[in-house]
Amino acid sequence: MYWTLELASKLEDAPWPATKDELIDYATRSGAPLEVMENLKDLDDDEEMYDSIEDIWPDYPSKEDFFFDEEEY
Repeated sequence: MYWTLELASKLEDAPWPATKDELIDYATRSGAPLEVMENLKDLDDDEEMYDSIEDIWPDYPSKEDFFFDEEEY
């Protein structure tokens, strides 16, 4: 299983919190790429609730990681 920013961005609007099956259903309905589907199918537990993309991909970058000061503009 591997994640990239582009793949993870397909789940930003997912109905969090969600189970593995709910995320797969969302990805299917939203037309997510095959790689997203494969990554979701590789998740361990079908019954576990995921609160956000960080639960699936712990290294998901946050806004602070981009060093962008919104107040500057």
